[in-house]
Amino acid sequence: MIDRRSAVAGAIAALAAAPVLGREIASAELLKPGPIEDIWLGPATAKVTIIEYASLTCSRCGEFHRTTWPALKARYIDPGHARFAMRAFPLDPLSTAAFMLARSEPSRFYEVVDLLFERQRDWAYADNPAPSLRKVLEPAGFTQERIDRVLRDQTLLDGVQGVRDRAAKTFGVNATPTFFINGQRRQGALSIEDFDAAIKPILGL
Repeated sequence: MIDRRSAVAGAIAALAAAPVLGREIASAELLKPGPIEDIWLGPATAKVTIIEYASLTCSRCGEFHRTTWPALKARYIDPGHARFAMRAFPLDPLSTAAFMLARSEPSRFYEVVDLLFERQRDWAYADNPAPSLRKVLEPAGFTQERIDRVLRDQTLLDGVQGVRDRAAKTFGVNATPTFFINGQRRQGALSIEDFDAAIKPILGL
């Protein structure tokens, strides 16, 4: 399962464009349950809904989560102004495997995702990513036995791939990171200023 398959080159080629506006998707359609359940941060009553399609091997996704994400969470999600969900859009088999591992314990999903993005250079770009990924995940309690068990879970694999396929076919997602802010598509590693410009008018700020 864990195979680099030119993850770095594929991510860079797919993500060369700067952040751009895209078509708006009806919120009701976007929020329909997918092949696997969304894991939300923030209250369901929030005025702003943010959905991110990400690949865990994507350098621009890593950049976003190391720079913009802490400010976005502190400014809008933690106070209850917005709710957020990350959905899988793996660009390669290695990212698929990493998402399966992160999704294997839903209550710690974002903790594991944060760890994978923080240490992305140590595993996603390694010459031998399988042992590198295992080493990165060891502090989160992932033994080799557990990793092997998760990666044999066909239902979970089908769910992760199903989320990606639905995003591409139904919502036109073709690169990562792609965000939907109340249905409005934005593509690229957005800055906190980009989010301010999109969110503050909705909140009347």
